[in-house]
Amino acid sequence: MQQKDLSEKVLEDNNDIFADIVNVLLFDGEDTVEESSLVNTTVHSQYKDDSGKLHEQERDVAKYWRKGDTDIILYGIENQTKVESRMPVRIFGYEGASYRGQHDKKTIVPVITMVLYYGTDRKWTAPANIKSLINVPDGLDKYVNDVKANVFEIAWLTDEQISKFKSDFKIVANFFVNKRKNEDYIPDDKTTIKHVDEILKFLSVMTGDNRYEKLLADKEGVSNMCDVAQRLEDRGIKKGIEKGNRMIYSLVEEKSISMEKGAEKLGISVEKLRANMINTGFKLPDME
Repeated sequence: MQQKDLSEKVLEDNNDIFADIVNVLLFDGEDTVEESSLVNTTVHSQYKDDSGKLHEQERDVAKYWRKGDTDIILYGIENQTKVESRMPVRIFGYEGASYRGQHDKKTIVPVITMVLYYGTDRKWTAPANIKSLINVPDGLDKYVNDVKANVFEIAWLTDEQISKFKSDFKIVANFFVNKRKNEDYIPDDKTTIKHVDEILKFLSVMTGDNRYEKLLADKEGVSNMCDVAQRLEDRGIKKGIEKGNRMIYSLVEEKSISMEKGAEKLGISVEKLRANMINTGFKLPDME
Protein backbone atom coordinates (compact mmCIF):
# COMPACT_ATOMS: atom_id res chain seq x y z
CA MET A 1 0.00 0.00 0.00
CA GLN A 2 2.80 2.42 0.86
CA GLN A 3 4.52 1.79 -2.48
CA LYS A 4 1.24 2.30 -4.34
CA ASP A 5 0.49 5.57 -2.57
CA LEU A 6 4.01 6.86 -3.17
CA SER A 7 3.88 6.10 -6.89
CA GLU A 8 0.51 7.85 -7.23
CA LYS A 9 1.80 10.89 -5.37
CA VAL A 10 5.01 11.14 -7.38
CA LEU A 11 3.11 11.05 -10.66
CA GLU A 12 0.39 13.51 -9.72
CA ASP A 13 2.71 15.83 -7.82
CA ASN A 14 4.07 17.04 -11.18
CA ASN A 15 2.41 20.41 -11.75
CA ASP A 16 1.70 19.73 -15.42
CA ILE A 17 -0.23 16.57 -14.56
CA PHE A 18 -1.99 18.08 -11.52
CA ALA A 19 -3.12 21.13 -13.52
CA ASP A 20 -4.26 18.89 -16.39
CA ILE A 21 -6.39 16.76 -14.05
CA VAL A 22 -8.04 19.84 -12.55
CA ASN A 23 -8.62 21.53 -15.91
CA VAL A 24 -10.23 18.50 -17.55
CA LEU A 25 -12.26 17.15 -14.65
CA LEU A 26 -13.37 20.46 -13.13
CA PHE A 27 -13.17 22.94 -16.02
CA ASP A 28 -14.11 20.70 -18.95
CA GLY A 29 -10.69 21.00 -20.57
CA GLU A 30 -10.32 24.78 -20.38
CA ASP A 31 -6.77 25.96 -19.58
CA THR A 32 -7.96 27.64 -16.39
CA VAL A 33 -5.25 26.50 -13.96
CA GLU A 34 -1.68 27.02 -15.17
CA GLU A 35 0.96 24.66 -13.83
CA SER A 36 3.11 27.64 -12.79
CA SER A 37 0.27 28.86 -10.54
CA LEU A 38 0.27 25.72 -8.36
CA VAL A 39 2.09 25.78 -5.03
CA ASN A 40 2.72 22.73 -2.83
CA THR A 41 1.36 22.69 0.69
CA THR A 42 1.52 20.28 3.61
CA VAL A 43 -0.37 17.01 3.26
CA HIS A 44 -0.08 16.12 6.96
CA SER A 45 -2.52 16.96 9.75
CA GLN A 46 -3.45 15.53 13.16
CA TYR A 47 -6.67 14.54 14.89
CA LYS A 48 -7.68 12.94 18.20
CA ASP A 49 -9.84 9.83 18.40
CA ASP A 50 -12.58 9.22 20.98
CA SER A 51 -9.98 8.09 23.51
CA GLY A 52 -7.92 11.24 23.08
CA LYS A 53 -5.12 9.48 21.20
CA LEU A 54 -3.41 11.65 18.60
CA HIS A 55 -3.29 10.35 15.03
CA GLU A 56 -1.75 11.72 11.86
CA GLN A 57 -3.62 11.80 8.59
CA GLU A 58 -2.01 12.40 5.22
CA ARG A 59 -3.54 13.53 1.97
CA ASP A 60 -2.20 12.07 -1.28
CA VAL A 61 -1.48 15.39 -3.02
CA ALA A 62 -2.46 18.96 -2.12
CA LYS A 63 -1.69 22.24 -3.88
CA TYR A 64 -2.78 25.85 -3.65
CA TRP A 65 -3.93 27.53 -6.84
CA ARG A 66 -2.40 30.98 -6.61
CA LYS A 67 -2.86 34.12 -8.68
CA GLY A 68 -0.10 36.63 -8.01
CA ASP A 69 0.35 36.56 -4.23
CA THR A 70 -3.23 35.48 -3.55
CA ASP A 71 -4.36 31.91 -2.90
CA ILE A 72 -7.60 31.13 -4.76
CA ILE A 73 -8.32 27.45 -4.08
CA LEU A 74 -6.76 24.59 -2.15
CA TYR A 75 -7.03 21.46 -4.29
CA GLY A 76 -6.55 17.98 -2.89
CA ILE A 77 -6.36 14.69 -4.77
CA GLU A 78 -7.12 11.32 -3.19
CA ASN A 79 -6.51 8.09 -5.11
CA GLN A 80 -8.62 4.97 -4.77
CA THR A 81 -8.31 1.57 -6.42
CA LYS A 82 -11.22 0.17 -4.44
CA VAL A 83 -14.58 1.58 -3.40
CA GLU A 84 -14.45 2.95 0.14
CA SER A 85 -17.84 3.11 1.84
CA ARG A 86 -16.95 5.94 4.21
CA MET A 87 -14.93 8.15 1.89
CA PRO A 88 -16.96 11.27 2.79
CA VAL A 89 -15.82 10.92 6.41
CA ARG A 90 -12.17 10.87 5.34
CA ILE A 91 -12.74 13.92 3.17
CA PHE A 92 -14.44 15.71 6.07
CA GLY A 93 -11.29 15.09 8.12
CA TYR A 94 -8.93 16.32 5.39
CA GLU A 95 -10.95 19.41 4.54
CA GLY A 96 -11.64 20.25 8.18
CA ALA A 97 -7.91 20.17 8.89
CA SER A 98 -7.24 22.36 5.84
CA TYR A 99 -9.78 24.97 6.97
CA ARG A 100 -8.43 24.84 10.52
CA GLY A 101 -4.95 25.47 9.12
CA GLN A 102 -6.23 28.71 7.57
CA HIS A 103 -7.72 29.94 10.84
CA ASP A 104 -5.18 32.72 11.32
CA LYS A 105 -5.01 33.78 7.68
CA LYS A 106 -6.58 37.03 6.53
CA THR A 107 -8.62 35.24 3.89
CA ILE A 108 -9.92 31.69 4.01
CA VAL A 109 -9.99 29.97 0.61
CA PRO A 110 -12.25 27.11 -0.51
CA VAL A 111 -10.99 23.54 -0.29
CA ILE A 112 -11.87 21.10 -3.09
CA THR A 113 -11.07 17.40 -2.85
CA MET A 114 -11.04 15.21 -5.94
CA VAL A 115 -11.24 11.43 -5.53
CA LEU A 116 -9.69 9.65 -8.50
CA TYR A 117 -11.06 6.12 -8.65
CA TYR A 118 -8.98 3.70 -10.75
CA GLY A 119 -11.07 0.57 -10.26
CA THR A 120 -11.93 -1.31 -13.45
CA ASP A 121 -14.16 -4.13 -12.18
CA ARG A 122 -17.08 -1.99 -11.00
CA LYS A 123 -18.21 1.61 -10.76
CA TRP A 124 -18.17 3.62 -7.53
CA THR A 125 -21.23 2.51 -5.60
CA ALA A 126 -20.55 3.87 -2.11
CA PRO A 127 -22.43 6.83 -0.57
CA ALA A 128 -21.17 10.13 -1.94
CA ASN A 129 -21.95 12.33 1.08
CA ILE A 130 -21.93 12.14 4.87
CA LYS A 131 -25.70 12.50 5.28
CA SER A 132 -26.09 9.26 3.34
CA LEU A 133 -24.12 7.53 6.08
CA ILE A 134 -25.94 8.80 9.15
CA ASN A 135 -29.44 8.86 10.60
CA VAL A 136 -30.48 12.41 11.39
CA PRO A 137 -33.37 12.80 13.86
CA ASP A 138 -36.48 14.55 12.55
CA GLY A 139 -36.26 18.32 12.52
CA LEU A 140 -32.47 18.48 12.78
CA ASP A 141 -31.43 17.87 9.18
CA LYS A 142 -30.91 21.56 8.42
CA TYR A 143 -28.43 21.83 11.30
CA VAL A 144 -26.23 18.93 10.22
CA ASN A 145 -23.38 19.95 7.95
CA ASP A 146 -22.82 17.79 4.91
CA VAL A 147 -19.69 16.93 2.93
CA LYS A 148 -19.69 15.16 -0.40
CA ALA A 149 -17.08 13.08 -2.18
CA ASN A 150 -16.27 14.34 -5.67
CA VAL A 151 -15.52 10.97 -7.25
CA PHE A 152 -14.17 10.70 -10.78
CA GLU A 153 -14.23 7.20 -12.25
CA ILE A 154 -11.12 7.24 -14.45
CA ALA A 155 -11.84 3.92 -16.18
CA TRP A 156 -15.26 5.25 -17.23
CA LEU A 157 -14.15 8.55 -18.76
CA THR A 158 -15.46 9.17 -22.27
CA ASP A 159 -13.30 9.42 -25.38
CA GLU A 160 -14.17 13.11 -25.50
CA GLN A 161 -12.94 13.65 -21.94
CA ILE A 162 -9.72 11.74 -22.56
CA SER A 163 -8.99 13.78 -25.68
CA LYS A 164 -8.92 16.94 -23.55
CA PHE A 165 -5.96 15.83 -21.43
CA LYS A 166 -2.65 17.34 -22.54
CA SER A 167 -0.25 15.74 -20.05
CA ASP A 168 0.81 12.15 -19.39
CA PHE A 169 -2.49 11.69 -17.57
CA LYS A 170 -4.07 11.19 -20.99
CA ILE A 171 -1.99 8.02 -21.27
CA VAL A 172 -3.08 6.90 -17.79
CA ALA A 173 -6.77 7.53 -18.47
CA ASN A 174 -6.64 5.80 -21.85
CA PHE A 175 -4.91 2.79 -20.30
CA PHE A 176 -7.51 2.28 -17.55
CA VAL A 177 -10.48 2.80 -19.87
CA ASN A 178 -9.15 0.14 -22.22
CA LYS A 179 -8.21 -2.13 -19.32
CA ARG A 180 -11.82 -1.97 -18.12
CA LYS A 181 -13.11 -2.90 -21.56
CA ASN A 182 -10.57 -5.69 -22.06
CA GLU A 183 -8.64 -7.23 -19.18
CA ASP A 184 -6.02 -8.52 -21.65
CA TYR A 185 -5.58 -5.11 -23.28
CA ILE A 186 -2.15 -4.64 -24.88
CA PRO A 187 -1.15 -0.94 -24.75
CA ASP A 188 -1.30 0.65 -28.20
CA ASP A 189 -1.16 4.35 -27.27
CA LYS A 190 1.38 6.21 -29.41
CA THR A 191 1.25 9.38 -27.29
CA THR A 192 4.78 10.42 -26.28
CA ILE A 193 5.47 9.89 -22.57
CA LYS A 194 7.13 12.80 -20.75
CA HIS A 195 7.46 11.27 -17.27
CA VAL A 196 8.62 7.75 -18.16
CA ASP A 197 9.79 6.75 -14.66
CA GLU A 198 6.60 7.89 -12.95
CA ILE A 199 4.30 6.32 -15.54
CA LEU A 200 6.01 2.90 -15.44
CA LYS A 201 6.05 2.81 -11.64
CA PHE A 202 2.46 3.97 -11.52
CA LEU A 203 1.25 1.27 -13.90
CA SER A 204 3.30 -1.37 -12.09
CA VAL A 205 1.70 -0.80 -8.70
CA MET A 206 -1.79 0.02 -9.96
CA THR A 207 -2.05 -3.12 -12.07
CA GLY A 208 -0.03 -5.39 -9.76
CA ASP A 209 2.20 -6.21 -12.74
CA ASN A 210 5.82 -5.54 -11.76
CA ARG A 211 6.98 -6.01 -15.34
CA TYR A 212 6.32 -2.32 -15.96
CA GLU A 213 8.72 -1.26 -13.21
CA LYS A 214 11.32 -3.78 -14.39
CA LEU A 215 11.43 -1.89 -17.69
CA LEU A 216 13.07 0.99 -15.80
CA ALA A 217 16.31 -0.99 -15.98
CA ASP A 218 16.35 -0.58 -19.75
CA LYS A 219 13.88 2.25 -20.31
CA GLU A 220 16.12 3.92 -22.92
CA GLY A 221 14.17 3.99 -26.14
CA VAL A 222 10.78 3.90 -24.41
CA SER A 223 8.83 6.86 -25.78
CA ASN A 224 5.24 5.63 -25.75
CA MET A 225 3.03 2.75 -24.64
CA CYS A 226 3.61 0.91 -27.91
CA ASP A 227 7.29 0.75 -26.96
CA VAL A 228 6.30 -0.48 -23.52
CA ALA A 229 4.13 -3.24 -25.03
CA GLN A 230 6.95 -4.30 -27.36
CA ARG A 231 9.43 -4.45 -24.48
CA LEU A 232 6.99 -6.57 -22.46
CA GLU A 233 6.50 -8.92 -25.40
CA ASP A 234 10.26 -9.21 -25.98
CA ARG A 235 10.79 -9.96 -22.30
CA GLY A 236 8.07 -12.59 -22.43
CA ILE A 237 9.63 -14.25 -25.46
CA LYS A 238 13.06 -14.14 -23.86
CA LYS A 239 11.68 -15.59 -20.64
CA GLY A 240 9.98 -18.36 -22.61
CA ILE A 241 13.19 -19.20 -24.45
CA GLU A 242 15.16 -19.27 -21.20
CA LYS A 243 12.56 -21.55 -19.64
CA GLY A 244 12.75 -23.90 -22.64
CA ASN A 245 16.53 -23.96 -22.50
CA ARG A 246 16.56 -24.82 -18.83
CA MET A 247 14.12 -27.66 -19.47
CA ILE A 248 16.54 -29.17 -21.99
CA TYR A 249 19.47 -28.65 -19.60
CA SER A 250 17.51 -30.51 -16.92
CA LEU A 251 16.75 -33.44 -19.24
CA VAL A 252 20.42 -33.71 -20.19
CA GLU A 253 21.51 -33.47 -16.56
CA GLU A 254 19.12 -36.28 -15.62
CA LYS A 255 20.39 -38.29 -18.63
CA SER A 256 16.85 -38.46 -20.01
CA ILE A 257 18.32 -37.35 -23.32
CA SER A 258 21.90 -37.33 -24.59
CA MET A 259 24.13 -34.31 -24.92
CA GLU A 260 23.92 -34.67 -28.67
CA LYS A 261 20.11 -34.77 -28.64
CA GLY A 262 19.95 -31.77 -26.32
CA ALA A 263 22.25 -29.76 -28.55
CA GLU A 264 20.19 -30.75 -31.59
CA LYS A 265 16.93 -29.58 -29.94
CA LEU A 266 18.49 -26.21 -29.09
CA GLY A 267 20.18 -25.83 -32.45
CA ILE A 268 23.63 -25.38 -30.93
CA SER A 269 26.86 -27.37 -30.75
CA VAL A 270 27.58 -29.88 -27.99
CA GLU A 271 30.43 -27.63 -26.84
CA LYS A 272 28.06 -24.66 -26.56
CA LEU A 273 25.53 -26.77 -24.65
CA ARG A 274 28.24 -27.84 -22.20
CA ALA A 275 29.27 -24.22 -21.61
CA ASN A 276 25.66 -23.04 -21.18
CA MET A 277 24.87 -25.77 -18.66
CA ILE A 278 27.95 -25.01 -16.59
CA ASN A 279 27.27 -21.25 -16.67
CA THR A 280 23.68 -21.76 -15.46
CA GLY A 281 24.62 -24.16 -12.65
CA PHE A 282 23.59 -27.47 -14.23
CA LYS A 283 25.74 -30.57 -13.92
CA LEU A 284 27.04 -32.33 -17.01
CA PRO A 285 25.93 -36.00 -17.29
CA ASP A 286 29.55 -37.20 -17.37
CA MET A 287 30.36 -35.39 -14.10
CA GLU A 288 30.70 -37.54 -11.02
